[in-house]
Amino acid sequence: MFQLGIERLLNEPELQAKLVEKRLAFLGHPASVTQSLQHSLDQLSLIKGLKVVSGFGPQHGMRGEKQDNMIESEDYLDPQLHIPIMSLYGKVRRPTVDMLKGWDVLLIDLQDVGCRIYTFLTTLFYMMESVNHSGQEIWVLDRPNPAGREIEGHTLDMKFASFVGAAPLPMRHGLTLGEAALWYRDFKKLKINLTVIAMNSYHPKEEPWPDLSWVNPSPNIPRLTTTRTYCGTVLLEGTNLSEGRGTTIPLELFGAPGLSMTKIIREMEQMAPGWLRGCMIRPAFYEPTFHKFKGELVNGIQVHIDGPFYNAQTFRPYRLMNLFLKATQRIHPGLEIWRQPPYEYETKLMPIDILSGTDKLRDWVADSKPRIAEWDESLLADENAWREERQAYLLY
Repeated sequence: MFQLGIERLLNEPELQAKLVEKRLAFLGHPASVTQSLQHSLDQLSLIKGLKVVSGFGPQHGMRGEKQDNMIESEDYLDPQLHIPIMSLYGKVRRPTVDMLKGWDVLLIDLQDVGCRIYTFLTTLFYMMESVNHSGQEIWVLDRPNPAGREIEGHTLDMKFASFVGAAPLPMRHGLTLGEAALWYRDFKKLKINLTVIAMNSYHPKEEPWPDLSWVNPSPNIPRLTTTRTYCGTVLLEGTNLSEGRGTTIPLELFGAPGLSMTKIIREMEQMAPGWLRGCMIRPAFYEPTFHKFKGELVNGIQVHIDGPFYNAQTFRPYRLMNLFLKATQRIHPGLEIWRQPPYEYETKLMPIDILSGTDKLRDWVADSKPRIAEWDESLLADENAWREERQAYLLY
């Protein structure tokens, strides 16, 4: 029977016994729920013998109250549990010395989406670094990676490290959060007491996302299908093009006013038809209600990954968006594609560079020649190296 990490803790007395008489902190968000959709923090507070003394909220807040991107959260007192909830996306992104006081074990229950730039992964890494040599424990209550085991993208060049990329991983890393924690402990040679409560009966190759309800881990991941496109379409945050925020299907829909989408799609098909496999794309018009191009008619593309044509093994969202950017530049050579800093607390580096993890993408897009094979080989080199490196940390 499938069980989440949190459900094992709630149901196994031998796990609970290891936490009795310890002061517990909890790091979670709105998708920190059981299969019956009860919030993990609330359920933990009901377990006799467990004492939850504080909580931490990542980007968008513990309860997901912040709807737009890059909106900070404040510390507050939970009105029901009467414990302090401290923000790790407000005045600070790394816990302060005071935030680390008063607890012995941190329980982390975050639904991730399998992408290097998703900030919950960075928050996990920062927390692990902060308890190095402290004697405090971290327990990761593991959850599925809805993006599956597939790998895609260049390994982050640490010259471009930021809050949206804190470690040399490819964009789509194919790990659960628990597996990522095990890898990062060894990569950084951290001296921490780390426990991963693995899921029961999780088979990511056959079923990356078991039969679970979808709860938004952040406001602009409204559907399970969004997690399939996100590792590619999130690149558009580093551009002056719309990633679909302000619509009901952000990050599955993208574009800009005045783009010749029919020509762009034709250019994509001619340059790299293999990079369009596993999905369907079509021209689509939309008018964002907020964010980029608010109230303007946007000529866009919708990526469809929910029909019989969807194939998780052949769909490559990162390559798809690389191709879209290059085709757009070729059809509209005078268009200023790249967004300028600041972005996500970085004031000097180009947003697209910290997102893609390299400055090579800008160079390739600007190249007047397609150079598809060369770009693909460059990606494959990093992807194959990561596939070998991560093997020792796979739990499922």
